[in-house]
Amino acid sequence: MFFSVIIPLYNRPQEIDELLFTLTRQSYTQFEVLVIEDGSVNDARAIVEKYQHKLDLSYYVKPNEGQGFTRNYGFERAKGDYFVIFDSDCLIPEDYLEIVKDYLLTHQLDAYGGPDAAHASFTPVQKAISYAMTSPFTTGGIRGNVKHIGQFHPRSFNMGVSREVWEQVGGFILTRLGEDIEYSIRIHSYGYKIGLIPAAKVYHKRRTSFAQFYKQLHFFGRARINIYKHFPSELKLVHFFPAVFTVGVFLTLSLHIIYKPLAYLCDAGILIFFLLIFLHSWKVNKSLKVAFLSIIAAFIQLGAYGLGFIQDFIKRVVFKSA
Repeated sequence: MFFSVIIPLYNRPQEIDELLFTLTRQSYTQFEVLVIEDGSVNDARAIVEKYQHKLDLSYYVKPNEGQGFTRNYGFERAKGDYFVIFDSDCLIPEDYLEIVKDYLLTHQLDAYGGPDAAHASFTPVQKAISYAMTSPFTTGGIRGNVKHIGQFHPRSFNMGVSREVWEQVGGFILTRLGEDIEYSIRIHSYGYKIGLIPAAKVYHKRRTSFAQFYKQLHFFGRARINIYKHFPSELKLVHFFPAVFTVGVFLTLSLHIIYKPLAYLCDAGILIFFLLIFLHSWKVNKSLKVAFLSIIAAFIQLGAYGLGFIQDFIKRVVFKSA
């Protein structure tokens, strides 16, 4: 089995350096790498050239279109039996492709996704963000878990599709705002088999600051409404949780002015929720600092996602704006 690893890149040369280095250490070596520069101002040509003799590597430069269409650009030029998509801010364990190859040979998946985790080298903020995106106490708990809600939809930071899927289904028709979920749903609709490979994890850096994380999660909240506009049945009750949490926080603040006894009861509920996050993160990460930062990360995740969700729900669902 020959893999084509496809990596869209936009103004992140340092990230691609780290990612390519991890690919040089893969135990399974039957793969090529396609790095597609999506209209970057700060390009990675010099960094990519360092790996030309270490990897079967192709480097392309194209006008900016967004990550979805940039992946399509890679699909069109890939030689592999299977296309593997990574985000540029991922680090890949040495046995990743070996695990995927063995799993695909025994389970015959047409498309797959894998989970993400925090690497030991990550900063405390990055570890807290990773926790918030994978915790059972936040909506991140439904991403990359064996026990997921409804159909499993691979996410594009760690996703693979067979050549047959691309030839029959095509590529991404959205370039942003939930493009990976839309693609997964479309693959399902063609009757192809999609599954999670639990051991095929990547170390996903995500964002390096809480400000960047807020911006990303606000975008994710908006993306969920974009998916709803294409596939109304894909909006589940769990997707409303961040919005309910966000509204609840604002109501609690208002109750401190209107009716303090009820406000104190709401405060207690919120404190218990964040105490559970603190204790669980402490157990998972073995760090009090990361546990404390996980409270902040979880608050940002839920609040930013909730605000983005509410914003586009009102704009695109209530007022029917495009």
